[in-house]
Amino acid sequence: MSAMRVAAVAGRFYPEDPAELTAMVDAFVTAGTDARGGVPKAIIVPHAGYPFSGSVAGTAYARILGAQIERVVMFGPAHRWSVAGLALPAATAFATPLGPVSIDAQAAARALQYDFVETIDAAHRSEHAIEVQLPFLLRCLPRPFTLVPFVVGQATPAQVGQVMDALWGGPGTLIVVSSDLSHFHQYDTARFLDAATSAAIESLSPRGVTDGSACGRVAIQALLTAADQHGLAAHTVDQRNSGDTAGGRDEVVGYGAYVFG
Repeated sequence: MSAMRVAAVAGRFYPEDPAELTAMVDAFVTAGTDARGGVPKAIIVPHAGYPFSGSVAGTAYARILGAQIERVVMFGPAHRWSVAGLALPAATAFATPLGPVSIDAQAAARALQYDFVETIDAAHRSEHAIEVQLPFLLRCLPRPFTLVPFVVGQATPAQVGQVMDALWGGPGTLIVVSSDLSHFHQYDTARFLDAATSAAIESLSPRGVTDGSACGRVAIQALLTAADQHGLAAHTVDQRNSGDTAGGRDEVVGYGAYVFG
């Protein structure tokens, strides 16, 4: 793989044109400013196509607008490639329509000391869960930041938690978990299930985030444990589903935006 990981879903999940993408992201973040408060240490944000989940993600990203973040440690589930643990890319940067995002090589090297963390280019090549977050970060953060992107496969919450703890850092490090909520239930059922997941997140209860409640369940569970250990509180800033945004209501996907501070 080349040193630059090429954008895989630009033009499909979000606009490929920089001006159109900028306008869309800025509109989502501006609409979410009513939810602003202190800068969070960590956020959970959805990763569907922008017409579906961008407005929900924007409510969390509004909370980091202008924040002095130097490093983003991101965990997204594996959708396209089977991963035994956690996967980092070999690339030195991720390309986006708004410019490149550099990989923090030193932080990645620290994570690779764990035997369940590997460098697997194929796990990142077509994966959207991390990529769709980058335009939001580029528009919200005022200065360049580095990225440590993990695709989470068949890992345990404890394993993800070890990596998360090793890279936790200070106020200049932001932890991002990329995850949607329930998948393909009828609208009212999804609302009930996602409300229960939100309650579990707010109470920092990893066991309440059950199998099927979120595609990023493992990383969410790890974050809830870490948040409890670090004395953080979790808040839901938005919870909707595709039936509220850009789809029908027969089979919906749930989206939630959460901040930890």
